[in-house]
Amino acid sequence: MREHGTGRTHLKWAALAAAGALTLTACGGDAGEEPAAPQGGTASPGVALPKLDGEKLQVAAVWTGPEQANFTKVLKEFEKRTGATVTFVPAQDPIVTFLGTKIAGGAPPDVALLPQVGALVSAVQNKWAQPVGPEAQAQLDKNYSAGWKSLGAVGGTQYGVYYKAANKSLIWYNAKAFEAAGVKPPKTWKELITAADTLSASGTPAVSVAGADGWTLTDWFENIYLSQAGPEKYDQLAKHEIKWTDDSVRQALTTLGELFGRKDFLAGGTSGALATEFPKSVTQTFTGGDRPAAAMVFEGDFVAVNIAQTEAKVGEDALVFPFPAVGAKAPVVSGGDVAVALKPSKGAQALLTFLASPDAAQIQAREGGFVSPNKSVDPAAYPNDIQRGIAEALIAAGDDFRFDMSDQAPAAFGGTPGAGEWKALQDFLANPSDVAGTQAKLEADAAKAYGN
Repeated sequence: MREHGTGRTHLKWAALAAAGALTLTACGGDAGEEPAAPQGGTASPGVALPKLDGEKLQVAAVWTGPEQANFTKVLKEFEKRTGATVTFVPAQDPIVTFLGTKIAGGAPPDVALLPQVGALVSAVQNKWAQPVGPEAQAQLDKNYSAGWKSLGAVGGTQYGVYYKAANKSLIWYNAKAFEAAGVKPPKTWKELITAADTLSASGTPAVSVAGADGWTLTDWFENIYLSQAGPEKYDQLAKHEIKWTDDSVRQALTTLGELFGRKDFLAGGTSGALATEFPKSVTQTFTGGDRPAAAMVFEGDFVAVNIAQTEAKVGEDALVFPFPAVGAKAPVVSGGDVAVALKPSKGAQALLTFLASPDAAQIQAREGGFVSPNKSVDPAAYPNDIQRGIAEALIAAGDDFRFDMSDQAPAAFGGTPGAGEWKALQDFLANPSDVAGTQAKLEADAAKAYGN
């Protein structure tokens, strides 16, 4: 079984802070190293980085579009400070397979950003990953809570730096669509279904579902499951200590089917949802004037990156509310991307040091659609009150969070397009009445991937 440290504790996001922020907004180094200029208005000096003139680095991640463009700005600053040349290498999911091919060919990237805890464990087990050096460790000790450091460790050794975090329990909505239908943000699942019915009856489908990207469907399931079954069951299912044929899974899928089973709720109906990729699920919710393709879209704080590709303004046209409570408490599930060195080079370690500092995170924070678990990041770096509130609530939560379940799973089950949990939930979206069949498929695939 895989171990993921303290990251399984429940992410409350300082419940009052999260709810308040969202609803209110809706209305040293080695000798010869030079300290960098401070970023984001912080008073402390920037992180010290070595001179790397002439060194060439490759950084791999699955980011595309504006997310890739925003991260490239961080890499450009690293180049400016060190003299190194950094090339971004677009990776494909599952990233472990992508990296395995690169390594087998003798050309691994220097650093990779892994979107799953399971991918980090695989990289260590395959002896690809390099432990973090003393400079990066110093930045981690200074800027990160124990829970986030633990998520980047395997077997007690620190391998990763969690550069990017995500609150994956948010529903973003088109303010004009809600106003036109006379709908207010729901606080419970029952209220969400009622609101969806009202919205769809008004002529605007309730929700835009990114069914072509299976990872979004795992997030739907996890939020319902955490709220309905509770954190203890969530942990057991994440470790495959209970089977996917458990009655708690049946209940969660049945609840999800209340939404997925209503074709009139979905932008483009069932077939449209299955053909919609994540970026489009966002942009079509915030284009089309008073007739958008849907009134709501579910996903993390990073949705703001895609909203920025439209004319909608976050905090005005695009508002957000926490995922509604299905059980006694509203859920919040966290995700994140961990930077890992795959080569024992000075440049790779320097980049990890930079990514563990507030200097790097503040550059990307300014671009929107980004939240850092780095507690030294200046809140003023975030571009609007919504992003600032989400980030401040994350820091206030400290170690009190639950990590994305599918990201904890072996990649074959929780992180592979067209296979495992992703495929089973796409099939469920196509036929939400087949709860038992979906459970059987999930359990068969999980048993194979976990080996138990």
